[in-house]
Amino acid sequence: MFAKLFLTMVSVSLLEIYVLIKVGGFLGAWPTVALVVITAFVGSALVRSQGLQVLQQLQQRIARGESPGQQLIEGFMLLVTGVLLVTPGFVTDFVGLLILQPGIRSKAAKFLLANVKLNSTISGGFYQSSAGSPFGDDLKPKKDDKNIIEGEFERKDDDKR
Repeated sequence: MFAKLFLTMVSVSLLEIYVLIKVGGFLGAWPTVALVVITAFVGSALVRSQGLQVLQQLQQRIARGESPGQQLIEGFMLLVTGVLLVTPGFVTDFVGLLILQPGIRSKAAKFLLANVKLNSTISGGFYQSSAGSPFGDDLKPKKDDKNIIEGEFERKDDDKR
């Protein structure tokens, strides 16, 4: 996993450098820098406005008692888009602007919602998952463990006694 992530990051960085050099050779250094700054500024403003729209849709779905799964995924996609747009370069800006298109983002969110399965729950303060605990299986409580005592507690300050 680390090797794939590393290879992806290095490849994207090299591609960005290559495109920046090509565009800089065509337009010149200062217009290229200005274009990168302008795309970051405009992209940030667009991400903010669309993020507020997604948040409003999320609140409406929750108020109607519907599952807000698609809006949550779209919100995460907008977060990633914001990072892509403020990252200097034209390739990441292009990908970010693609995700900013509501139709593309909506279709991608529906695809992810239909094809990605998450099986994690939080219960009793312990992480439980069908895929196993990220902390190791020995830290996951067993359902038949007789040493678990459920209860409530109240913390009292020493100076109030």
